[in-house]
Amino acid sequence: MTAKILDGKRVAQEIRNEVKERAKPLIARGVVPGLAAVLVGDDPASQLYVRSKTKACEEAGLFSQGVLLPGSTSREELRSKLDELNERNDIDAVLLQLPLPDPLDSEEFLDRILPEKDVDGFHPVNVGKLVQNRPAPRPCTPAGVMELLRREGIELKGKRAVVVGRSDIVGKPMAMLLLHEHATVTVCHSRTKDLASVTREAEILVAAIGRPAILRRDFIRPGAVVIDVGMNRAETEEQVRDYFGEDPGRLEVFRKNGSTLVGDVHPNDAMEVASAFTPVPGGVGPLTIAMLLSNTLDLARARRGR
Repeated sequence: MTAKILDGKRVAQEIRNEVKERAKPLIARGVVPGLAAVLVGDDPASQLYVRSKTKACEEAGLFSQGVLLPGSTSREELRSKLDELNERNDIDAVLLQLPLPDPLDSEEFLDRILPEKDVDGFHPVNVGKLVQNRPAPRPCTPAGVMELLRREGIELKGKRAVVVGRSDIVGKPMAMLLLHEHATVTVCHSRTKDLASVTREAEILVAAIGRPAILRRDFIRPGAVVIDVGMNRAETEEQVRDYFGEDPGRLEVFRKNGSTLVGDVHPNDAMEVASAFTPVPGGVGPLTIAMLLSNTLDLARARRGR
């Protein structure tokens, strides 16, 4: 069996194109949906990610502002900045890039963002609405996975789904969204005993544990749909060959950059056992930004009238 590649890049572009079209009526009224992305500290990867988000907004016709704060930002200064963004009428959505530098507590500041501007869906009010399946912004990565499954025509009703990982950002909301589509859902984590015996039952397997290629052939049910949310780095040529074989493209990337991305699922094993599989990169990653744009537009429409 050779798994079908689920093309997250293609689906993400579809969503971005749709956002651009859906935004036009608001923009024609002089209302430009606005996103503020707040980054504390000077982590290069986070800076690149924020820039990619702001660029994607601009390409869709939305207003975007990157708010870059030094790593020395105090608790009072960050509270004040978030309060300012909450009050601004030209900002419909606020994103706080995680993780925050010590000693800033992420939970305190995610709670500080108004629920009606919480583009990531992390505020307790929006988490509660997710649990109750009421309208509210959904966390972008799990929402992107659901869009991918829907647009690929993958049936969820009555299916056995296993989510590996229980983070507030991916694992828990992913499980709730699958449950709302009538899947039977199991959540696994670091204390799950005999993990492979549980994941082998999954018709839909979502890996979001943050450990490179930990889920191998014996973890995957033949014919399962495997969604790999992991973003890890292979940092030796031996690892690259283990994960990807003699793939010249991967080896070239590794030799150029000193590392290459790999998910939580062993890619060659998944391709040989699963019926469908999301690659890393190019699978779930592009969907996260696409859903950020979609959430920004939805928040703007809710705030300013459809």
